[in-house]
Amino acid sequence: MTRATRFPADVAAPGNAGVGGSPLRPDGTLKVKGEFAYASDLWIDGMLWGTTLRSPHPRARILRLDTAAALALPGVHAVLTHHDVPGRKMYGLDHTWDQPVLAIDEVRHHGEPIALVAADHPEIARRAMALIDIEWEVLEPITDPVAVVDDPEAHRVQERGGIARHQPVRVGDIAVGRALADVVISEKYEVGIQDQAFLGPESGLVVPADDGRLEFYVATQWMHNDLSQIGPCLGLPEDRIRMTMAGIGGAFGGREDLSMQIHAGMLAMRTGRPVKMVYNREESFFGHVHRHPAHLWYEYGATRAGKLTYAKVRIVLDGGAYTSATLNVTGNASSLALGPYEFPHLEVDAYGVYTNNPPCGAMRGFGAVQACFAHESMMDKLADALGMDRVRVRQINAVSQGSTLATGQVLHAPTPLAQMLEQLKDMPLPQDSDFSDIRNLPGGASQTTHGEGVVRGIGYGVGIKNICFSEGYDDLSTARVRLEVIAGEPVALVHTAAAEVGQGLVTVEAQIARTELGVEQVTIAPADNAVGDSGSSSASRQTYMTGGAVKTACEAVRARVLEMAAAQGISGAAALVGGKIVAATGEVLAALVDVLDEGFVEETREYHHRPTTGMDPLTGQGNSHTQLAVCVHRAVVDVDTELGLVKVVALDAVQDVGRIMNRLSLEGQIHGGSVQGLGLAVMEEIRVTNGKVRNPSFTDYLIPTILDTPTQGLAILENPDPHAPYGLRGAGEPPTLSSTPAVVSAIRDACRTAGGTGNLIRVPVRPEDILRSC
Repeated sequence: MTRATRFPADVAAPGNAGVGGSPLRPDGTLKVKGEFAYASDLWIDGMLWGTTLRSPHPRARILRLDTAAALALPGVHAVLTHHDVPGRKMYGLDHTWDQPVLAIDEVRHHGEPIALVAADHPEIARRAMALIDIEWEVLEPITDPVAVVDDPEAHRVQERGGIARHQPVRVGDIAVGRALADVVISEKYEVGIQDQAFLGPESGLVVPADDGRLEFYVATQWMHNDLSQIGPCLGLPEDRIRMTMAGIGGAFGGREDLSMQIHAGMLAMRTGRPVKMVYNREESFFGHVHRHPAHLWYEYGATRAGKLTYAKVRIVLDGGAYTSATLNVTGNASSLALGPYEFPHLEVDAYGVYTNNPPCGAMRGFGAVQACFAHESMMDKLADALGMDRVRVRQINAVSQGSTLATGQVLHAPTPLAQMLEQLKDMPLPQDSDFSDIRNLPGGASQTTHGEGVVRGIGYGVGIKNICFSEGYDDLSTARVRLEVIAGEPVALVHTAAAEVGQGLVTVEAQIARTELGVEQVTIAPADNAVGDSGSSSASRQTYMTGGAVKTACEAVRARVLEMAAAQGISGAAALVGGKIVAATGEVLAALVDVLDEGFVEETREYHHRPTTGMDPLTGQGNSHTQLAVCVHRAVVDVDTELGLVKVVALDAVQDVGRIMNRLSLEGQIHGGSVQGLGLAVMEEIRVTNGKVRNPSFTDYLIPTILDTPTQGLAILENPDPHAPYGLRGAGEPPTLSSTPAVVSAIRDACRTAGGTGNLIRVPVRPEDILRSC
């Protein structure tokens, strides 16, 4: 069987391998050569293939379900429904427990799981699924999230009601703010459903052991959270389940919720055989949550000098049929609804609601993306209403160190937003496009235009994103570090349960161990549940949290080694450097291998960030976030105003990361996040009609390719956060926020240059939107 990958760190060049260097990824060569073992590559002799039957309706009652014909098909070993769930029939993030393992009498969204099949071959399993006979009573789906807010009792998707969470934020007096305003602007915005579009589909393997235990090899973002749901549903205590992280082909939030885990476990328990499940691309669109679509109403007042006086905001987030991460996404949207700007008076209402639309949950940016598009569009609108430069109006209202956010939280760490905007504005602009190469034109190689009607535009966007878990959650990560002598060399082994989802965590873990323990050879053990919880690979938290845990565990190991040195009569030992034990003066006192001899030192430590508080349910006030990070973007676009086509020419960014841990990896994160935001701006959307998904494929759901990726200039600032390990700030999500409004702002600018209104209020921007506004 293909086992989880062990990550040796022998690709690092000496002197470039610690914190601040850019050692190569230990899994990079394997991935480039196609030799990396992803979850979909798992294989074991004698395994069966599992498949899932899913609902063709967004809302319907199951009147009759007959599996006899499917079970009679040769090669089929099990056909299971909700009656066969061994334990609890419901699961869900954050102990919401509102999502059925398999549909119970009713389906609430298109693609909801109904039955499972295990067979000798995936094609046999698919044929068996087609033989399952279901009689339906099709019901009219509830698909308008705004109607749910307006009348939740009349639009109940499930028993708990129509609204998952309403979070208000209140500061000052709106009437006073209006009286101070010389200019009042308002607009309604809309954000479509974006998919995480990770390239590795949901997949995994469950192997039953002879003693009744189950071994899971799965691609997930949070192993221990999975375990807390899998165990009760399978009727097994957690100590009867061993989980090992399989190779993950991207995540972006889409693997926080369970997909095939409980289903494969049920089939393995029933058949007594290993069971592998791999979703195809179409099923993947139904098998994970997406970004919440949003309806946003904004009203701002400002003085003639550009100073904001008040804001009134209403945000409606469509969470689909089940809760998933909607509670926390709504909290984020409300607390960050106004971005990094100062408002003396404000009134925000954010709602997360249930509908029969596709289920939505965590995705990179987590509620702040939707709000960012709206608040940045409003800053453009305000600048235009005042006849003011778009960068200048942002600088006038920008927060800085010591500023108070909408929730009353004070920014204690450096936040030089005004200077960042100035630095971005001063970055060189690209030259005019060379239209002799048709790839540089809007529409590209399709040759829809040869430069007629093409206008250039420039736009800006600012995003602020919380880092780590918020609202009073006791966020923690655990690391076990072992230092020993192998083949005459000191070697460190780092063991955590943290998911490497492509962000480069395994590289940073090794860098921290080298820095703290003064050794070159570091091995990252496979992530599994034999070590304590490391939390989710989300919220830009793993370098902060698991990096903090590895650092703390290494410090404990180092202290033990120095104690051993003292016990052996080596006085003055102060640090571990280059495999040596050295004094505070740098004098080499002993070789590390001699002190360790044939022994080892091992320590396990938990790391917790500064405590946060919940948001007040009436005013939204509270220190709900432990850290906030800012990124600003400038986009340059060429727009064909006659065809409604866009070519993003440049997408430059300035981001404050506190401390650069690995520049190469960091630049990749900023580039990737920026392009994901570009996708939301101009192309990515799951199209839904009356609750049904219409484009579950990469043929019809478009994501940016290398031909859509522009030049990306970066200015990376280091203003350390005194409360974070090494002073770092989480960096993966902020670029996704600000790139979307920057691209749309640039399209607006081009449309206005062409004599149009530039009134673009929805993303993704469609060609017809551009034609109307140009």
